[in-house]
Formats: sequence, structure tokens, C-alpha cells
Amino acid sequence: MKEKLSFKFKTVIPLFIGLIIVYFSINNITPLEKINIKNSFISADYKFIILAVLVGVFSHFIRALRWKLLINPLGYNLSLKNSIMSIFVCFLANLGIPRSGEFLRASLINFYNGIPFDKTLGTIFSERVIDLMVLLTMIFIGIVSYPIIDFNLEFSATKTFLFVFSITLIIFLLIFLFKDILKKSGVTFINNIKIGVFSVFKTKNKPLFLAYTLFIWISYFLMFYISKFCMEETSTISLETIFIAFVAGVIAMTLTNGGLGAYPLAISSVLVQYDISFENAFAFGWIVWTSQTLLIIIFGSLSFIFLPILNK
Repeated sequence: MKEKLSFKFKTVIPLFIGLIIVYFSINNITPLEKINIKNSFISADYKFIILAVLVGVFSHFIRALRWKLLINPLGYNLSLKNSIMSIFVCFLANLGIPRSGEFLRASLINFYNGIPFDKTLGTIFSERVIDLMVLLTMIFIGIVSYPIIDFNLEFSATKTFLFVFSITLIIFLLIFLFKDILKKSGVTFINNIKIGVFSVFKTKNKPLFLAYTLFIWISYFLMFYISKFCMEETSTISLETIFIAFVAGVIAMTLTNGGLGAYPLAISSVLVQYDISFENAFAFGWIVWTSQTLLIIIFGSLSFIFLPILNK
């Protein structure tokens, strides 16, 4: 009973929040705006979206190389193919159950490469901390360098409630997650996680690790920047505006399963304040989110299929 309740709390509620945001987003759109949004989808130049997706694939390849650098100090050699495929599986799992992908990723590497689950999980935690630091740095740059964005739309009260509720939910999810781990684990398990976490300080080639980290986030931004050329109305958006919209989108990704509902809303909330019509901004947000989600679904599913085939 407790396990079922925990599963629903971690899975159904974030999905429910995403669906609520989608509902309020679409419910406030007038019939004329819906027509304009549909026309924006139809007239979009999707060759730029395809190019952006290829950049996204490249970012995951670099992430796989960076992870190998974290694993090496532990005395193990992680194969590149397993590193890449487990990362795609990780992101795919997170679309369904937030943060479950990290545990699945560590389990797959334990199964196929024989690397201890706890140490592998520690390296993944280390990755997350580093990426969080990069994100916080970008948020700081955005706040200091550019005007503060006002995210208020017609249903600001509802969105404020959803935002606060979502942040609170994420905190509770993390508490539940770590509570279950600590309850089932012993001292050895915790120590091995610490070994994995601090493997970043034992990496032999720290400049390369830093370069990989920069390449990952530059690729993420380029993926978003290239996408702006898919619509004539968004092609002239300035670099600083795209940067702020990108940061807003990354933050929105943490609110719901894969940014469902929250991501397009965050993007459009930024762009409408820079002389982009709501219809075009809203359509652009959904086009980018859909392309990124399809990337994870397609490559994540292929990875599920080929992991056992390539590891006979």
C-alpha cells in the first residue's frame, strides 16, 4: 500500500500538474489565436528543427564521454556504447517517473559492465550537482545582465499557485526518494555513493572534464538557438532574449514530467515581452518541446532495444 502511494506521488502528480498547465494554457487561447498557432505549426521550417535535434544527439554523446571520465577513477572502464545508451534510457525513464532514470541508468551499467550500482549512482549524483551549478550560474547571469522577466499572463494567480505547488512537490519527491534509499541501505552503500560523488575530484584530466561540461551546455543552447530559425517571426530574436527564454525553459523542465505544459508556457511568457506575438511564441515553445521530447523517446526506445543485443 505504501509502495503504491509512493509510486503515485512520484509519477501521477507531476504528470497531473503538467496536464493542468496544458489545460490552462489552451483554455485561455481564443479561437482566432488557435488558428494562428495552427498556421505557425504548418508554416514552420522543420529542417532547422532536424538540425537542432542532431545537435541534441551530439550533446548526449559528449555527456557519455564525460561520464566515462567520472567512472575511470573508480577503477572501472565504462564502454562508450553502454554509456550513451544508458543515458538515453535514463532521460526516457524520467519522462514517465521523475528521477527514476538515474537509478535505472546505474542499474544498467551494473548489469552490463559489472560496475557497482552504488558507486555508479554516486557519479550520477556528481553530474547532477555540476549541471545544477551551471544552471544557477546561467540564472545569475540572466538576472544581472538582462531585465527581469515578468512571467504574469492573464491567469497569473493560477500560474503562481501551480509554480509554488510544483516547487513544493519536487522538494517532497526528493525527500521521499532519499528516505527510501537511506532506509534500505547500510554504511557501505553510503560510503560507495560518496566515492562516486567525489570521483570528479579524482578525474585525471580535469580540463577535459570541464570542456565536456561546457560543450554539453553550449550544445543545449545551440539546440534552442537553431530552433528559432524554424519560424520567420522568431528568426530575428536577439541572442540575449533567446538566452533568457532558454534558461526559463530549462527551469520549467524541472516542474513537470519532461517539462510537459510548463516548458512551452515558460518560453512563450518570455518571448511575448520582446515583441513576439503570443501565437508565435506559444507555437515556438511547443515545437521545441515536441522535438526534444521525440528525440528522447526515439533514441531512448532504440537504446532499450539495442542494449541487450550489443551486450550478448
